Amino acid sequence: MTINCKGQLIDLTSPKVMGILNVTPDSFYDGGTLTDNKTLLTKVESMLNDGVTFIDVGGYSSRPGAEDIAVEEELNRVIPKITLILKHFPEVPISVDTFRRKVAEEAISCGAAMVNDISAGHLDDQMIPTVGRLGVPYIMMHMRGTPQTMKQLTVYNDLIKELNLYFAKQIALAVKHNINDIIIDPGFGFAKTIDQNFELLKHLELLKISERPVLAGVSRKSMIYKTLNATSKQALNGTTALNMLALNNGASILRVHDVKEAMECVTLFNELSKY
Repeated sequence: MTINCKGQLIDLTSPKVMGILNVTPDSFYDGGTLTDNKTLLTKVESMLNDGVTFIDVGGYSSRPGAEDIAVEEELNRVIPKITLILKHFPEVPISVDTFRRKVAEEAISCGAAMVNDISAGHLDDQMIPTVGRLGVPYIMMHMRGTPQTMKQLTVYNDLIKELNLYFAKQIALAVKHNINDIIIDPGFGFAKTIDQNFELLKHLELLKISERPVLAGVSRKSMIYKTLNATSKQALNGTTALNMLALNNGASILRVHDVKEAMECVTLFNELSKY
C-alpha cells in the first residue's frame, strides 16, 4: 500500500506519523504558537528528527465553533509558511489542511504534496475535480455541516454504516476524477459525541472495507481530556494510549501534535506485529 507524494513513493504497510502545524491564532491546542518563522522552523526540524513522515499545515481552525475566515486570510496564513518550510526542508511531504479549492491549488503550486480536506469535498464542490487535476494524494474526512454547526449534527442510526456509505460515495466521486491515492479519516470529534468517538475507535477496522488507508486523528482532543477531567495540555498520555489502539485497529497514519511519542507507539506496534 503506497502513495505517491510528488515522486516520493511512501509505503503505508508500516504505519506513518503526520505532524500537525497549525498556523492559526485560535486552534484548540496550539493556536498562535507557530506564527513566528523561527519557532515554526524549529518545530519542523524537531518533528523531522523525531521521525515524522508528513507535515500537515493548516490555516483555518476547525475546532467546534471556530471563526469562519475569508479565503484570502487563509492563503495569507498558509502559503508563506509552506514556502518557508520547503526552502529549508525541501524533501518533506507537506499536506495542506484545507477544504477550499483555491487554497489547495496555491499550496500545491508552491510545493505541497497532498491535500487534507475535512469536508471530503462537501464544502467546495470543485475540490475533488481540482485535486484530480493536480494529481496529488487526497485525505477525505467525515464530517457533517461546518465547524460552526457540526456540534448540533450528531444523530446517527448506525454510525459505522453511515460512515462507510459516506466514504463509498466520496471515494467513487474521487476515482471518477482520477484521484488515485485516497486516504480516509473518520473525523474524530467532528459531528460526533464523545461516546460516538469511542465507538468509532473501537470499530475502526470496519472502515477498512473501503480498502483505503485510514488516518486517525485523536491527538489531544476533547474525547480524551473531557473523559479524563483534564485539559488539552494534559492529554498527551491519553493520546498515546488511544494512538496505540488506533494502530491495533488498522490505522495507517497517526495525525498528531507530539511526533516523538507517536513514533514510539509505531515502533512498539511494529515490534508487536512480528508475533
